[in-house]
Amino acid sequence: MGRFHRLREIESLAPERDYEQIYRLSTAFEFPWDYLRSLEFALFRTYAVPSIADLLATTREFERRPQKRYDDTALLMAQMAEHGMDSPLGKEALRKINRMHGQFSISNEDMLYVLSTFVYEPIAWLHRYGWRPLSGNEQAAAYFYYREIGKRMGIRDIPGSTEEFAQFKVDYEQKHFRLTENTHKIGGFTVGLMASWYPRFLSPIIHRVVYAMMDDPLREAMGYPKQPAWLVRSVEFGLRTRGRIVRLLPVRKTSRLVADPGNRSYPGWPEGYSLGDLGTLSAESAPRQQ
Repeated sequence: MGRFHRLREIESLAPERDYEQIYRLSTAFEFPWDYLRSLEFALFRTYAVPSIADLLATTREFERRPQKRYDDTALLMAQMAEHGMDSPLGKEALRKINRMHGQFSISNEDMLYVLSTFVYEPIAWLHRYGWRPLSGNEQAAAYFYYREIGKRMGIRDIPGSTEEFAQFKVDYEQKHFRLTENTHKIGGFTVGLMASWYPRFLSPIIHRVVYAMMDDPLREAMGYPKQPAWLVRSVEFGLRTRGRIVRLLPVRKTSRLVADPGNRSYPGWPEGYSLGDLGTLSAESAPRQQ
């Protein structure tokens, strides 16, 4: 199987019809590491919106157990991507997500904005750092995929085209990004979580690397210092070099979405766990992983 075999398969599909298949090929096989990192930053980006940061500060989930909240989100989203939205596991994952969100008063615009980051942050990340950028079919499929998830979550007024949705994201950030006590606090918990994945002595360096990866509007809305140009260039060079190396590696043959998601809260996942163990609600009856 050649390096571009799956891309040719993706290009033979129709995004409006085959968006789940295309999205799975992209996330599970073509760009598993990049999608994981870019979706981390997609969520991180939403915390620069004061209303979202205020909600997270109220629940104290990020303060008490940020790793679990991160893993819950990643694993629930992975069920839908790996098994399909209409599979038993995909349906249960979406029900779980809806029940968790239903506990809180969240505006439709905030929900719509979060949804937009899941579409466009990976596109931007892979354009900068991927072993190749996402193709037109992959970009369109990401829009249709999350549009369908949004509809099933009851999110209203989803823009009717990917261009309109991308512009909504830009406009929303320009209007709402603002430094507050809670945007700084929730951002700090998240950067601290990222630093905790590495040896403790590297923590100050990791903090600066994360700051260097932020664009100015995001960094300013979280109250972090501007990093020197040499550090920004070094981080970008490192990520682009990784992409060039990945391009030379053998094609991935197994999906990482569910079997090897890299979570830290559920040792041995998926053995011994159900979807009822995930999230902020108590465990409920749910389909078991096979």
